[in-house]
Amino acid sequence: MTANRVDGLAASRLQLPAGPWATLIDGLCARFPAVSREQWHTRFERGHVQDREGNPLQPMQPYRVGLEVRYFREVVDEAPIPFREAVLHADDDLWVVDKPHFLPVVPAGRHVAETLLARLRIASGNADLVPLHRIDRATAGLVLFSARRETRARYQALFRDRAIGKVYEALAPGLPALAFPVIRRSRLVPGEPFFRMREADGEANSETRVDVIARGGDHWRYRLQPVTGRKHQLRVHMAALGAPIANDTVYPDLGMNVDPLDYSRPLKLLARQLSFVDPLTGLRREFTSGLEL
Repeated sequence: MTANRVDGLAASRLQLPAGPWATLIDGLCARFPAVSREQWHTRFERGHVQDREGNPLQPMQPYRVGLEVRYFREVVDEAPIPFREAVLHADDDLWVVDKPHFLPVVPAGRHVAETLLARLRIASGNADLVPLHRIDRATAGLVLFSARRETRARYQALFRDRAIGKVYEALAPGLPALAFPVIRRSRLVPGEPFFRMREADGEANSETRVDVIARGGDHWRYRLQPVTGRKHQLRVHMAALGAPIANDTVYPDLGMNVDPLDYSRPLKLLARQLSFVDPLTGLRREFTSGLEL
């Protein structure tokens, strides 16, 4: 039987582009230089390289432009992430999950099986689970999942229409010279390297309300309420105010040579609360993370 899912995840798809390659494996090795030829052979042997209908393909078959190839991403010796998620709520339409620090929401880079999405799909047997939004791998806290495609658009609209209240907590240096609450608005654009963001001149496309929960000590506790949902928005805004979030290795300065398996210094940022009027029932719902910074 051909595989439809591996580690709870559906196959990726590629339509073969024009090129000089004689065989399918030659073309795949050229397209994905980070994946060794041996790894591709192993995927072929497992039936994890398929055509559009899910039939296994062979590595030495002729390369054909336009062929749709389904393949399953794998990471050799993927390191387990030693922290567990907690499901706070689950019904036929909506799941609410407390994500630990260091666990990605969806597959990316060296993380495939060790992601929140893969873990939940395997545990639940529900291949329709899809995150309605994302938080960084480095950030802990609440993530909403749609559990049924028939009602997914109604929950997605909460984010599109900014009809969902989001509250984060962070530990960062004190800012005694500022009068709180502070509203930070700026234009965020891609920076260097590719995974960073930066503030730039121009019309603001991001907004965060920053307030203080507790003062004193090396770090104050802040309440952050993002109005928009730009990548790394809270981290960039706090660094721009002069209070980079504790243990942030990306903002304001990029920390080099960070060991990805060093779990001793989690980013002190937590998605604490989500609140909204449920589009299916009309009832107000509020969820609070059980994690602590």
